[in-house]
Amino acid sequence: MAKINFYKLALKAAKIAESKKAIDTNILDIQDLATITNYFVLTTAESSTQISAICDEIEKQFKEDNLKPLRREGISSQSWRAIDFGGIIVHVMSPSARNAYNFEELWRNAKIIKPEEMDEKKVIQNKATKLNSKSKKN
Repeated sequence: MAKINFYKLALKAAKIAESKKAIDTNILDIQDLATITNYFVLTTAESSTQISAICDEIEKQFKEDNLKPLRREGISSQSWRAIDFGGIIVHVMSPSARNAYNFEELWRNAKIIKPEEMDEKKVIQNKATKLNSKSKKN
């Protein structure tokens, strides 16, 4: 069985959300802070229809890679849905729910990966740079 690269899946989920016109998409790297998951993908949708469209597309494309959600929450909610794939949890929220939950503040010690950083090559370079600077300090 191949090891799942949850970082790449988080990037893929974020890009799918963006392709469905989601706004304010971020990935929180919480793997050093919690055991529930490695990454949260957070995004905002303007309507319940858009929330459903984003979630449906993420599930559809992940299913093509033989990945099924472990859990889904908020299916009947008009303002928030979560899809748990184990190593990533995707949260799609209305603006008011996003404001109320304020995950970025709740998990303020997490590394936030913003859309402009979601180009995989840039992130790999950034990680390599950080690793090099840490090893120089030691």
